[in-house]
Amino acid sequence: MNNLNDPPNWNILPNRRDPGGDGSRWNYALLVPMLGLAAFRWIWTRECQKEIEKEKEEYYRKESALQQDLEGKYRDIITENRRAVAHLEVELEKERNRTLSYREALVSQSRKLVEERRLLEQEQEKLEREKQVFLHSGAEGSLFQSCLAKEEEWQQRANILLKEFEEGLKERQDIYCSLVVPRSQRLEIEKNLLVKAATNPVAVSLHVESGLQDIFKHDNYCGNVLNRTRSQNGKLMWLYLRYWELAVELQKYKRVEKAMLGKR
Repeated sequence: MNNLNDPPNWNILPNRRDPGGDGSRWNYALLVPMLGLAAFRWIWTRECQKEIEKEKEEYYRKESALQQDLEGKYRDIITENRRAVAHLEVELEKERNRTLSYREALVSQSRKLVEERRLLEQEQEKLEREKQVFLHSGAEGSLFQSCLAKEEEWQQRANILLKEFEEGLKERQDIYCSLVVPRSQRLEIEKNLLVKAATNPVAVSLHVESGLQDIFKHDNYCGNVLNRTRSQNGKLMWLYLRYWELAVELQKYKRVEKAMLGKR
């Protein structure tokens, strides 16, 4: 029987029977390539590890530089935003103070006009009483009626002029409150109104020009956004228009008085 523990003459073991030792030569022939392969693998692994470490260092270096750059840009953006916010806060405070001063000026001017209106109404009542006295005083009454009829024609012309100013102011305020109409149209209307106020004798006697300048400077009131009625825009302009109407009424009686005194 064959003994498996004592194999026959294989090429992987030394040949104990044949002289010369061919099996040892086969073993060395296999060992040398294996050692070469192991050495190559070790060298290749070592070089790869060096390349990996080098790439890691380069990656970390670029990452650090990029992070520093982003942090610098972030700080610059934060600083710029803070400056912008501070500038806007200053501008907002200026606008708030300017609006407050405009409001105070408008309130003061409104009170002044209301007081003047009250005085004009009192003067009108006084003149009305004097008118009734003249109407019942014979010749003086006839003279008064004649002068009054003449000055009422002047009053009609003055009221027509005030109506023109009213329409111009309503159009101007409508453009002021509009979000689409260009500002140049409003400025053109304001210019035309000021020219008329400076050249028309009736407007000059009523000091319409200074009133218009006050309106253009302080009357910034607008009605509802969906409002399509011009009469709902503006506040100061309506006070001035009523004031001018009362001033026309007062001047009519003063002109009557002057005419009567000149004919005596």
